[in-house]
Amino acid sequence: MKIGNSIASLALLMAYVVPSIAYSSNHNNNNNNSIRGPSNPEVSRRNLLAKAGATAMLLGGLGSNSRLALAEDVVVAAEEDTLTPLYFGVGCFWHIQHEFIDGERSILGRNDHQLTSAAGYAGGKSTDKEGRVCYHNFQGVADYGKLGHGEVVGMTIPQSKIKDFSALYFSLYNPRTKDRVDPGDKGGEYRSLLGLPGGTSHASYPLVEAEATKAGFKLVEGKGNDPDTLGKQIVYVYDTKKTTDSNPHYHRIGCVGMNSKLD
Repeated sequence: MKIGNSIASLALLMAYVVPSIAYSSNHNNNNNNSIRGPSNPEVSRRNLLAKAGATAMLLGGLGSNSRLALAEDVVVAAEEDTLTPLYFGVGCFWHIQHEFIDGERSILGRNDHQLTSAAGYAGGKSTDKEGRVCYHNFQGVADYGKLGHGEVVGMTIPQSKIKDFSALYFSLYNPRTKDRVDPGDKGGEYRSLLGLPGGTSHASYPLVEAEATKAGFKLVEGKGNDPDTLGKQIVYVYDTKKTTDSNPHYHRIGCVGMNSKLD
């Protein structure tokens, strides 16, 4: 079977991609600002290359669906226990944190000590001078809304389960209106967004995009400080590896150094 150069090259390139586990903001190395998760197991490059090569051979003759099929096979090749930090946001983060905790239990079989889903903020371009991103407060300190962030839930899950968690995410929308279930909350703080290492270039992105399309949504690359998505049926996608002042980043909920009532 003749293998298309672009497909073969893509498969080999993806074989080297092993997601980072311990993602954190460069503004604060404290654990309060990182997505939790256990240590990343070493993945055999030889096994990945072999599986990627086989994937390329199988997909050489496919047409428009080859990109999606390739992503599925590469995700499998990355092994079940290769963990990936990511986040999802749609409206208020409290109820979706509950849903993702249930997802970790039902999809991954995790117990209370293994859960990683935590509320936080993402999608903004900056923090305050002390590297903080905080909930609305009377002091007006590092207000996440004014800093351009949205409410999200961050977690660390096996790369092979990103498709399942994406399906869970899109099930959280109102199926009739295709909007968040709490439309009374308005503003960029409540926009729809998700973050992956590498953003739209992540190996599992086509799988996430397929779930979005199935649910009637369009994925749009986020620029940071993006507006509300209410009534638009779009979801902003951010690259969690970009953690400079000019790029979106994720922050666990809480304000280091502030009164506990604001945490």
